[in-house]
Amino acid sequence: METIRQTRAKWGDTRPITFLILDDTQCKKERSTVKMEGLDFHYSHSEGKSVWSHSLVTAHVVTDDLSVAWDFRSYFRKEDCKERNVPFKSKNDLAIELLETYSSSPDEHVYVLIDSWYTSKKLIDACTKKGFHVIGAFRSNRMIAPFGMKIKTSTFASTILRPTDLCPVTVDGQTYKVYAYEGPLSNMENVRVFLSWEDKFDPKKLPFCLLCTDTSLDVVTVLRHYAVRWQIEVGYRYFKELLGFDQYQHLSHKGIERFWTIQFLAYTFLALEQAKGKRHSPSLTLGDVVRRIRKDCMGQLILYAYEQGWAQKPLVEVLKNLRLSS
Repeated sequence: METIRQTRAKWGDTRPITFLILDDTQCKKERSTVKMEGLDFHYSHSEGKSVWSHSLVTAHVVTDDLSVAWDFRSYFRKEDCKERNVPFKSKNDLAIELLETYSSSPDEHVYVLIDSWYTSKKLIDACTKKGFHVIGAFRSNRMIAPFGMKIKTSTFASTILRPTDLCPVTVDGQTYKVYAYEGPLSNMENVRVFLSWEDKFDPKKLPFCLLCTDTSLDVVTVLRHYAVRWQIEVGYRYFKELLGFDQYQHLSHKGIERFWTIQFLAYTFLALEQAKGKRHSPSLTLGDVVRRIRKDCMGQLILYAYEQGWAQKPLVEVLKNLRLSS
């Protein structure tokens, strides 16, 4: 965070915007791994079913050229918490813990981005207390109050809404038909509500539902801001496919959490290296950074072997230094 603030100060950025993204992921394991602590059946959004896995709620920070994995909390079901004799915490409770760890500067605009699993009054109130705004999806079974009448979102969209009530919006080349109003949503007093359809309005299709607590934002800005939430999904993919986030073999959950901590530190290091490299190569990816570091490491290894050979060091000593022999 100090690096981020120094960069902003250098460019004279006095009103920076930061996106704090909250979500959860599962580290799937084979059903035979019953001796690993903390394993249980958890719902996987990607697979659409419960899978035998560890579950954790994570936070991701996106600001300027940086997209960094921030922190995590392990999630345990109620039954597991009883066995461990620890208080149960819902995923929303864990998400609130994570956003409370983020310390913002007084002039910083923080937008918390969440999907429909986390859009609760409890979490939104916690964000408001911190001075953060929320942009989040919500389910179509929530109650809204357009024109002062309380009605289920899906019912309003399919029976009352008309094409003339919507306005066309284009965001990054994609056209949407959007209905927007400011007012109550379920037990929340006043938010901006957006119901949108890609390309054209279809009353037979459920809309994508979005809320925003910053009522000053226009619909294009809200949609663009919410699109940043995809960064945490990209982060999960890098974690699992590039860094082996779910490839641990530890039995104790304490050891597993230590492994995840090292992974978060590695991700942060790679993100900082990526930000430096983007000054010269804007399309640089995290994978490109890893490949560059591997090449540098291999080059150093070859140089070391060459220097040891030139100095006529015994092969046994070289292998021992490289930890290639006992």
